[in-house]
Amino acid sequence: MAMRFCILGSGSSGNSALVVTEGSRILLDAGFSARRLGALIAAAGESIERIDAVFVTHEHGDHSSGIESLKKYPNLKFFANAATARAVQKELTWSPHWRIFATGSSFQYRDLVVESFAIPHDAEDPVGFRFTSGLDGDLFSPRRTLAWVTDLGHAPQSVRDRIRESDVVVVEANHCPRMLEADPRRSWTLKRRIGGRHGHLSNERMSELLSSVASPRWRRIYLAHLSRDCNSRDAVEHALAAVRLILSCEFSIVGHGEGTPFYELA
Repeated sequence: MAMRFCILGSGSSGNSALVVTEGSRILLDAGFSARRLGALIAAAGESIERIDAVFVTHEHGDHSSGIESLKKYPNLKFFANAATARAVQKELTWSPHWRIFATGSSFQYRDLVVESFAIPHDAEDPVGFRFTSGLDGDLFSPRRTLAWVTDLGHAPQSVRDRIRESDVVVVEANHCPRMLEADPRRSWTLKRRIGGRHGHLSNERMSELLSSVASPRWRRIYLAHLSRDCNSRDAVEHALAAVRLILSCEFSIVGHGEGTPFYELA
């Protein structure tokens, strides 16, 4: 069985994705309530009762707020680095089954190889993940890699290297700088934080990142975590124009709480 992947929802109001392989069913982040996650997972044709583990990128609520209500599933394992686990635990009324890893480490979880790496964001110790499953030369379960890289203000070389060597990449296109600057509801301080080097990738920074890496290995790129107020599909498409000229892979724009169908990394 090849790796299957879908985004359950992505945006300012919550973020979570589902990875399914022969031997594991995992969530990437849990930014929705357990009830909402259950409905989203059921709509994707799976069951929340069959989820094995949750991998947490950082403690911000749009990525971790659902952990409190997941206490009704005591067999779930929660993978995070120590700083993230401590920050999330402070907001909880229960103690999840934490599995602590060191940022930058790689480890095996069931039939997945998991690689964590640091990303620049204003959280305790935020990470991106790469998940690899399958075997080289296996026709039925080929070796495939998924990179999950959101919530970063810029992309250092270490991040670019992880993205380059992946088959499917999820990267944020959070905001249009002009829309952010014009937004009347955000303070000057918040605008500086969002647009700073430890904030979120703008459409233009996303385009520069993909253009600079431009890997022939890519099969699909997901542009995720769009700001509801400070971005639009048209703005993302405009920034993507130059990237589409040099890449032949498929693109999906995911934001404003939307999800995606399953994509099979065959």
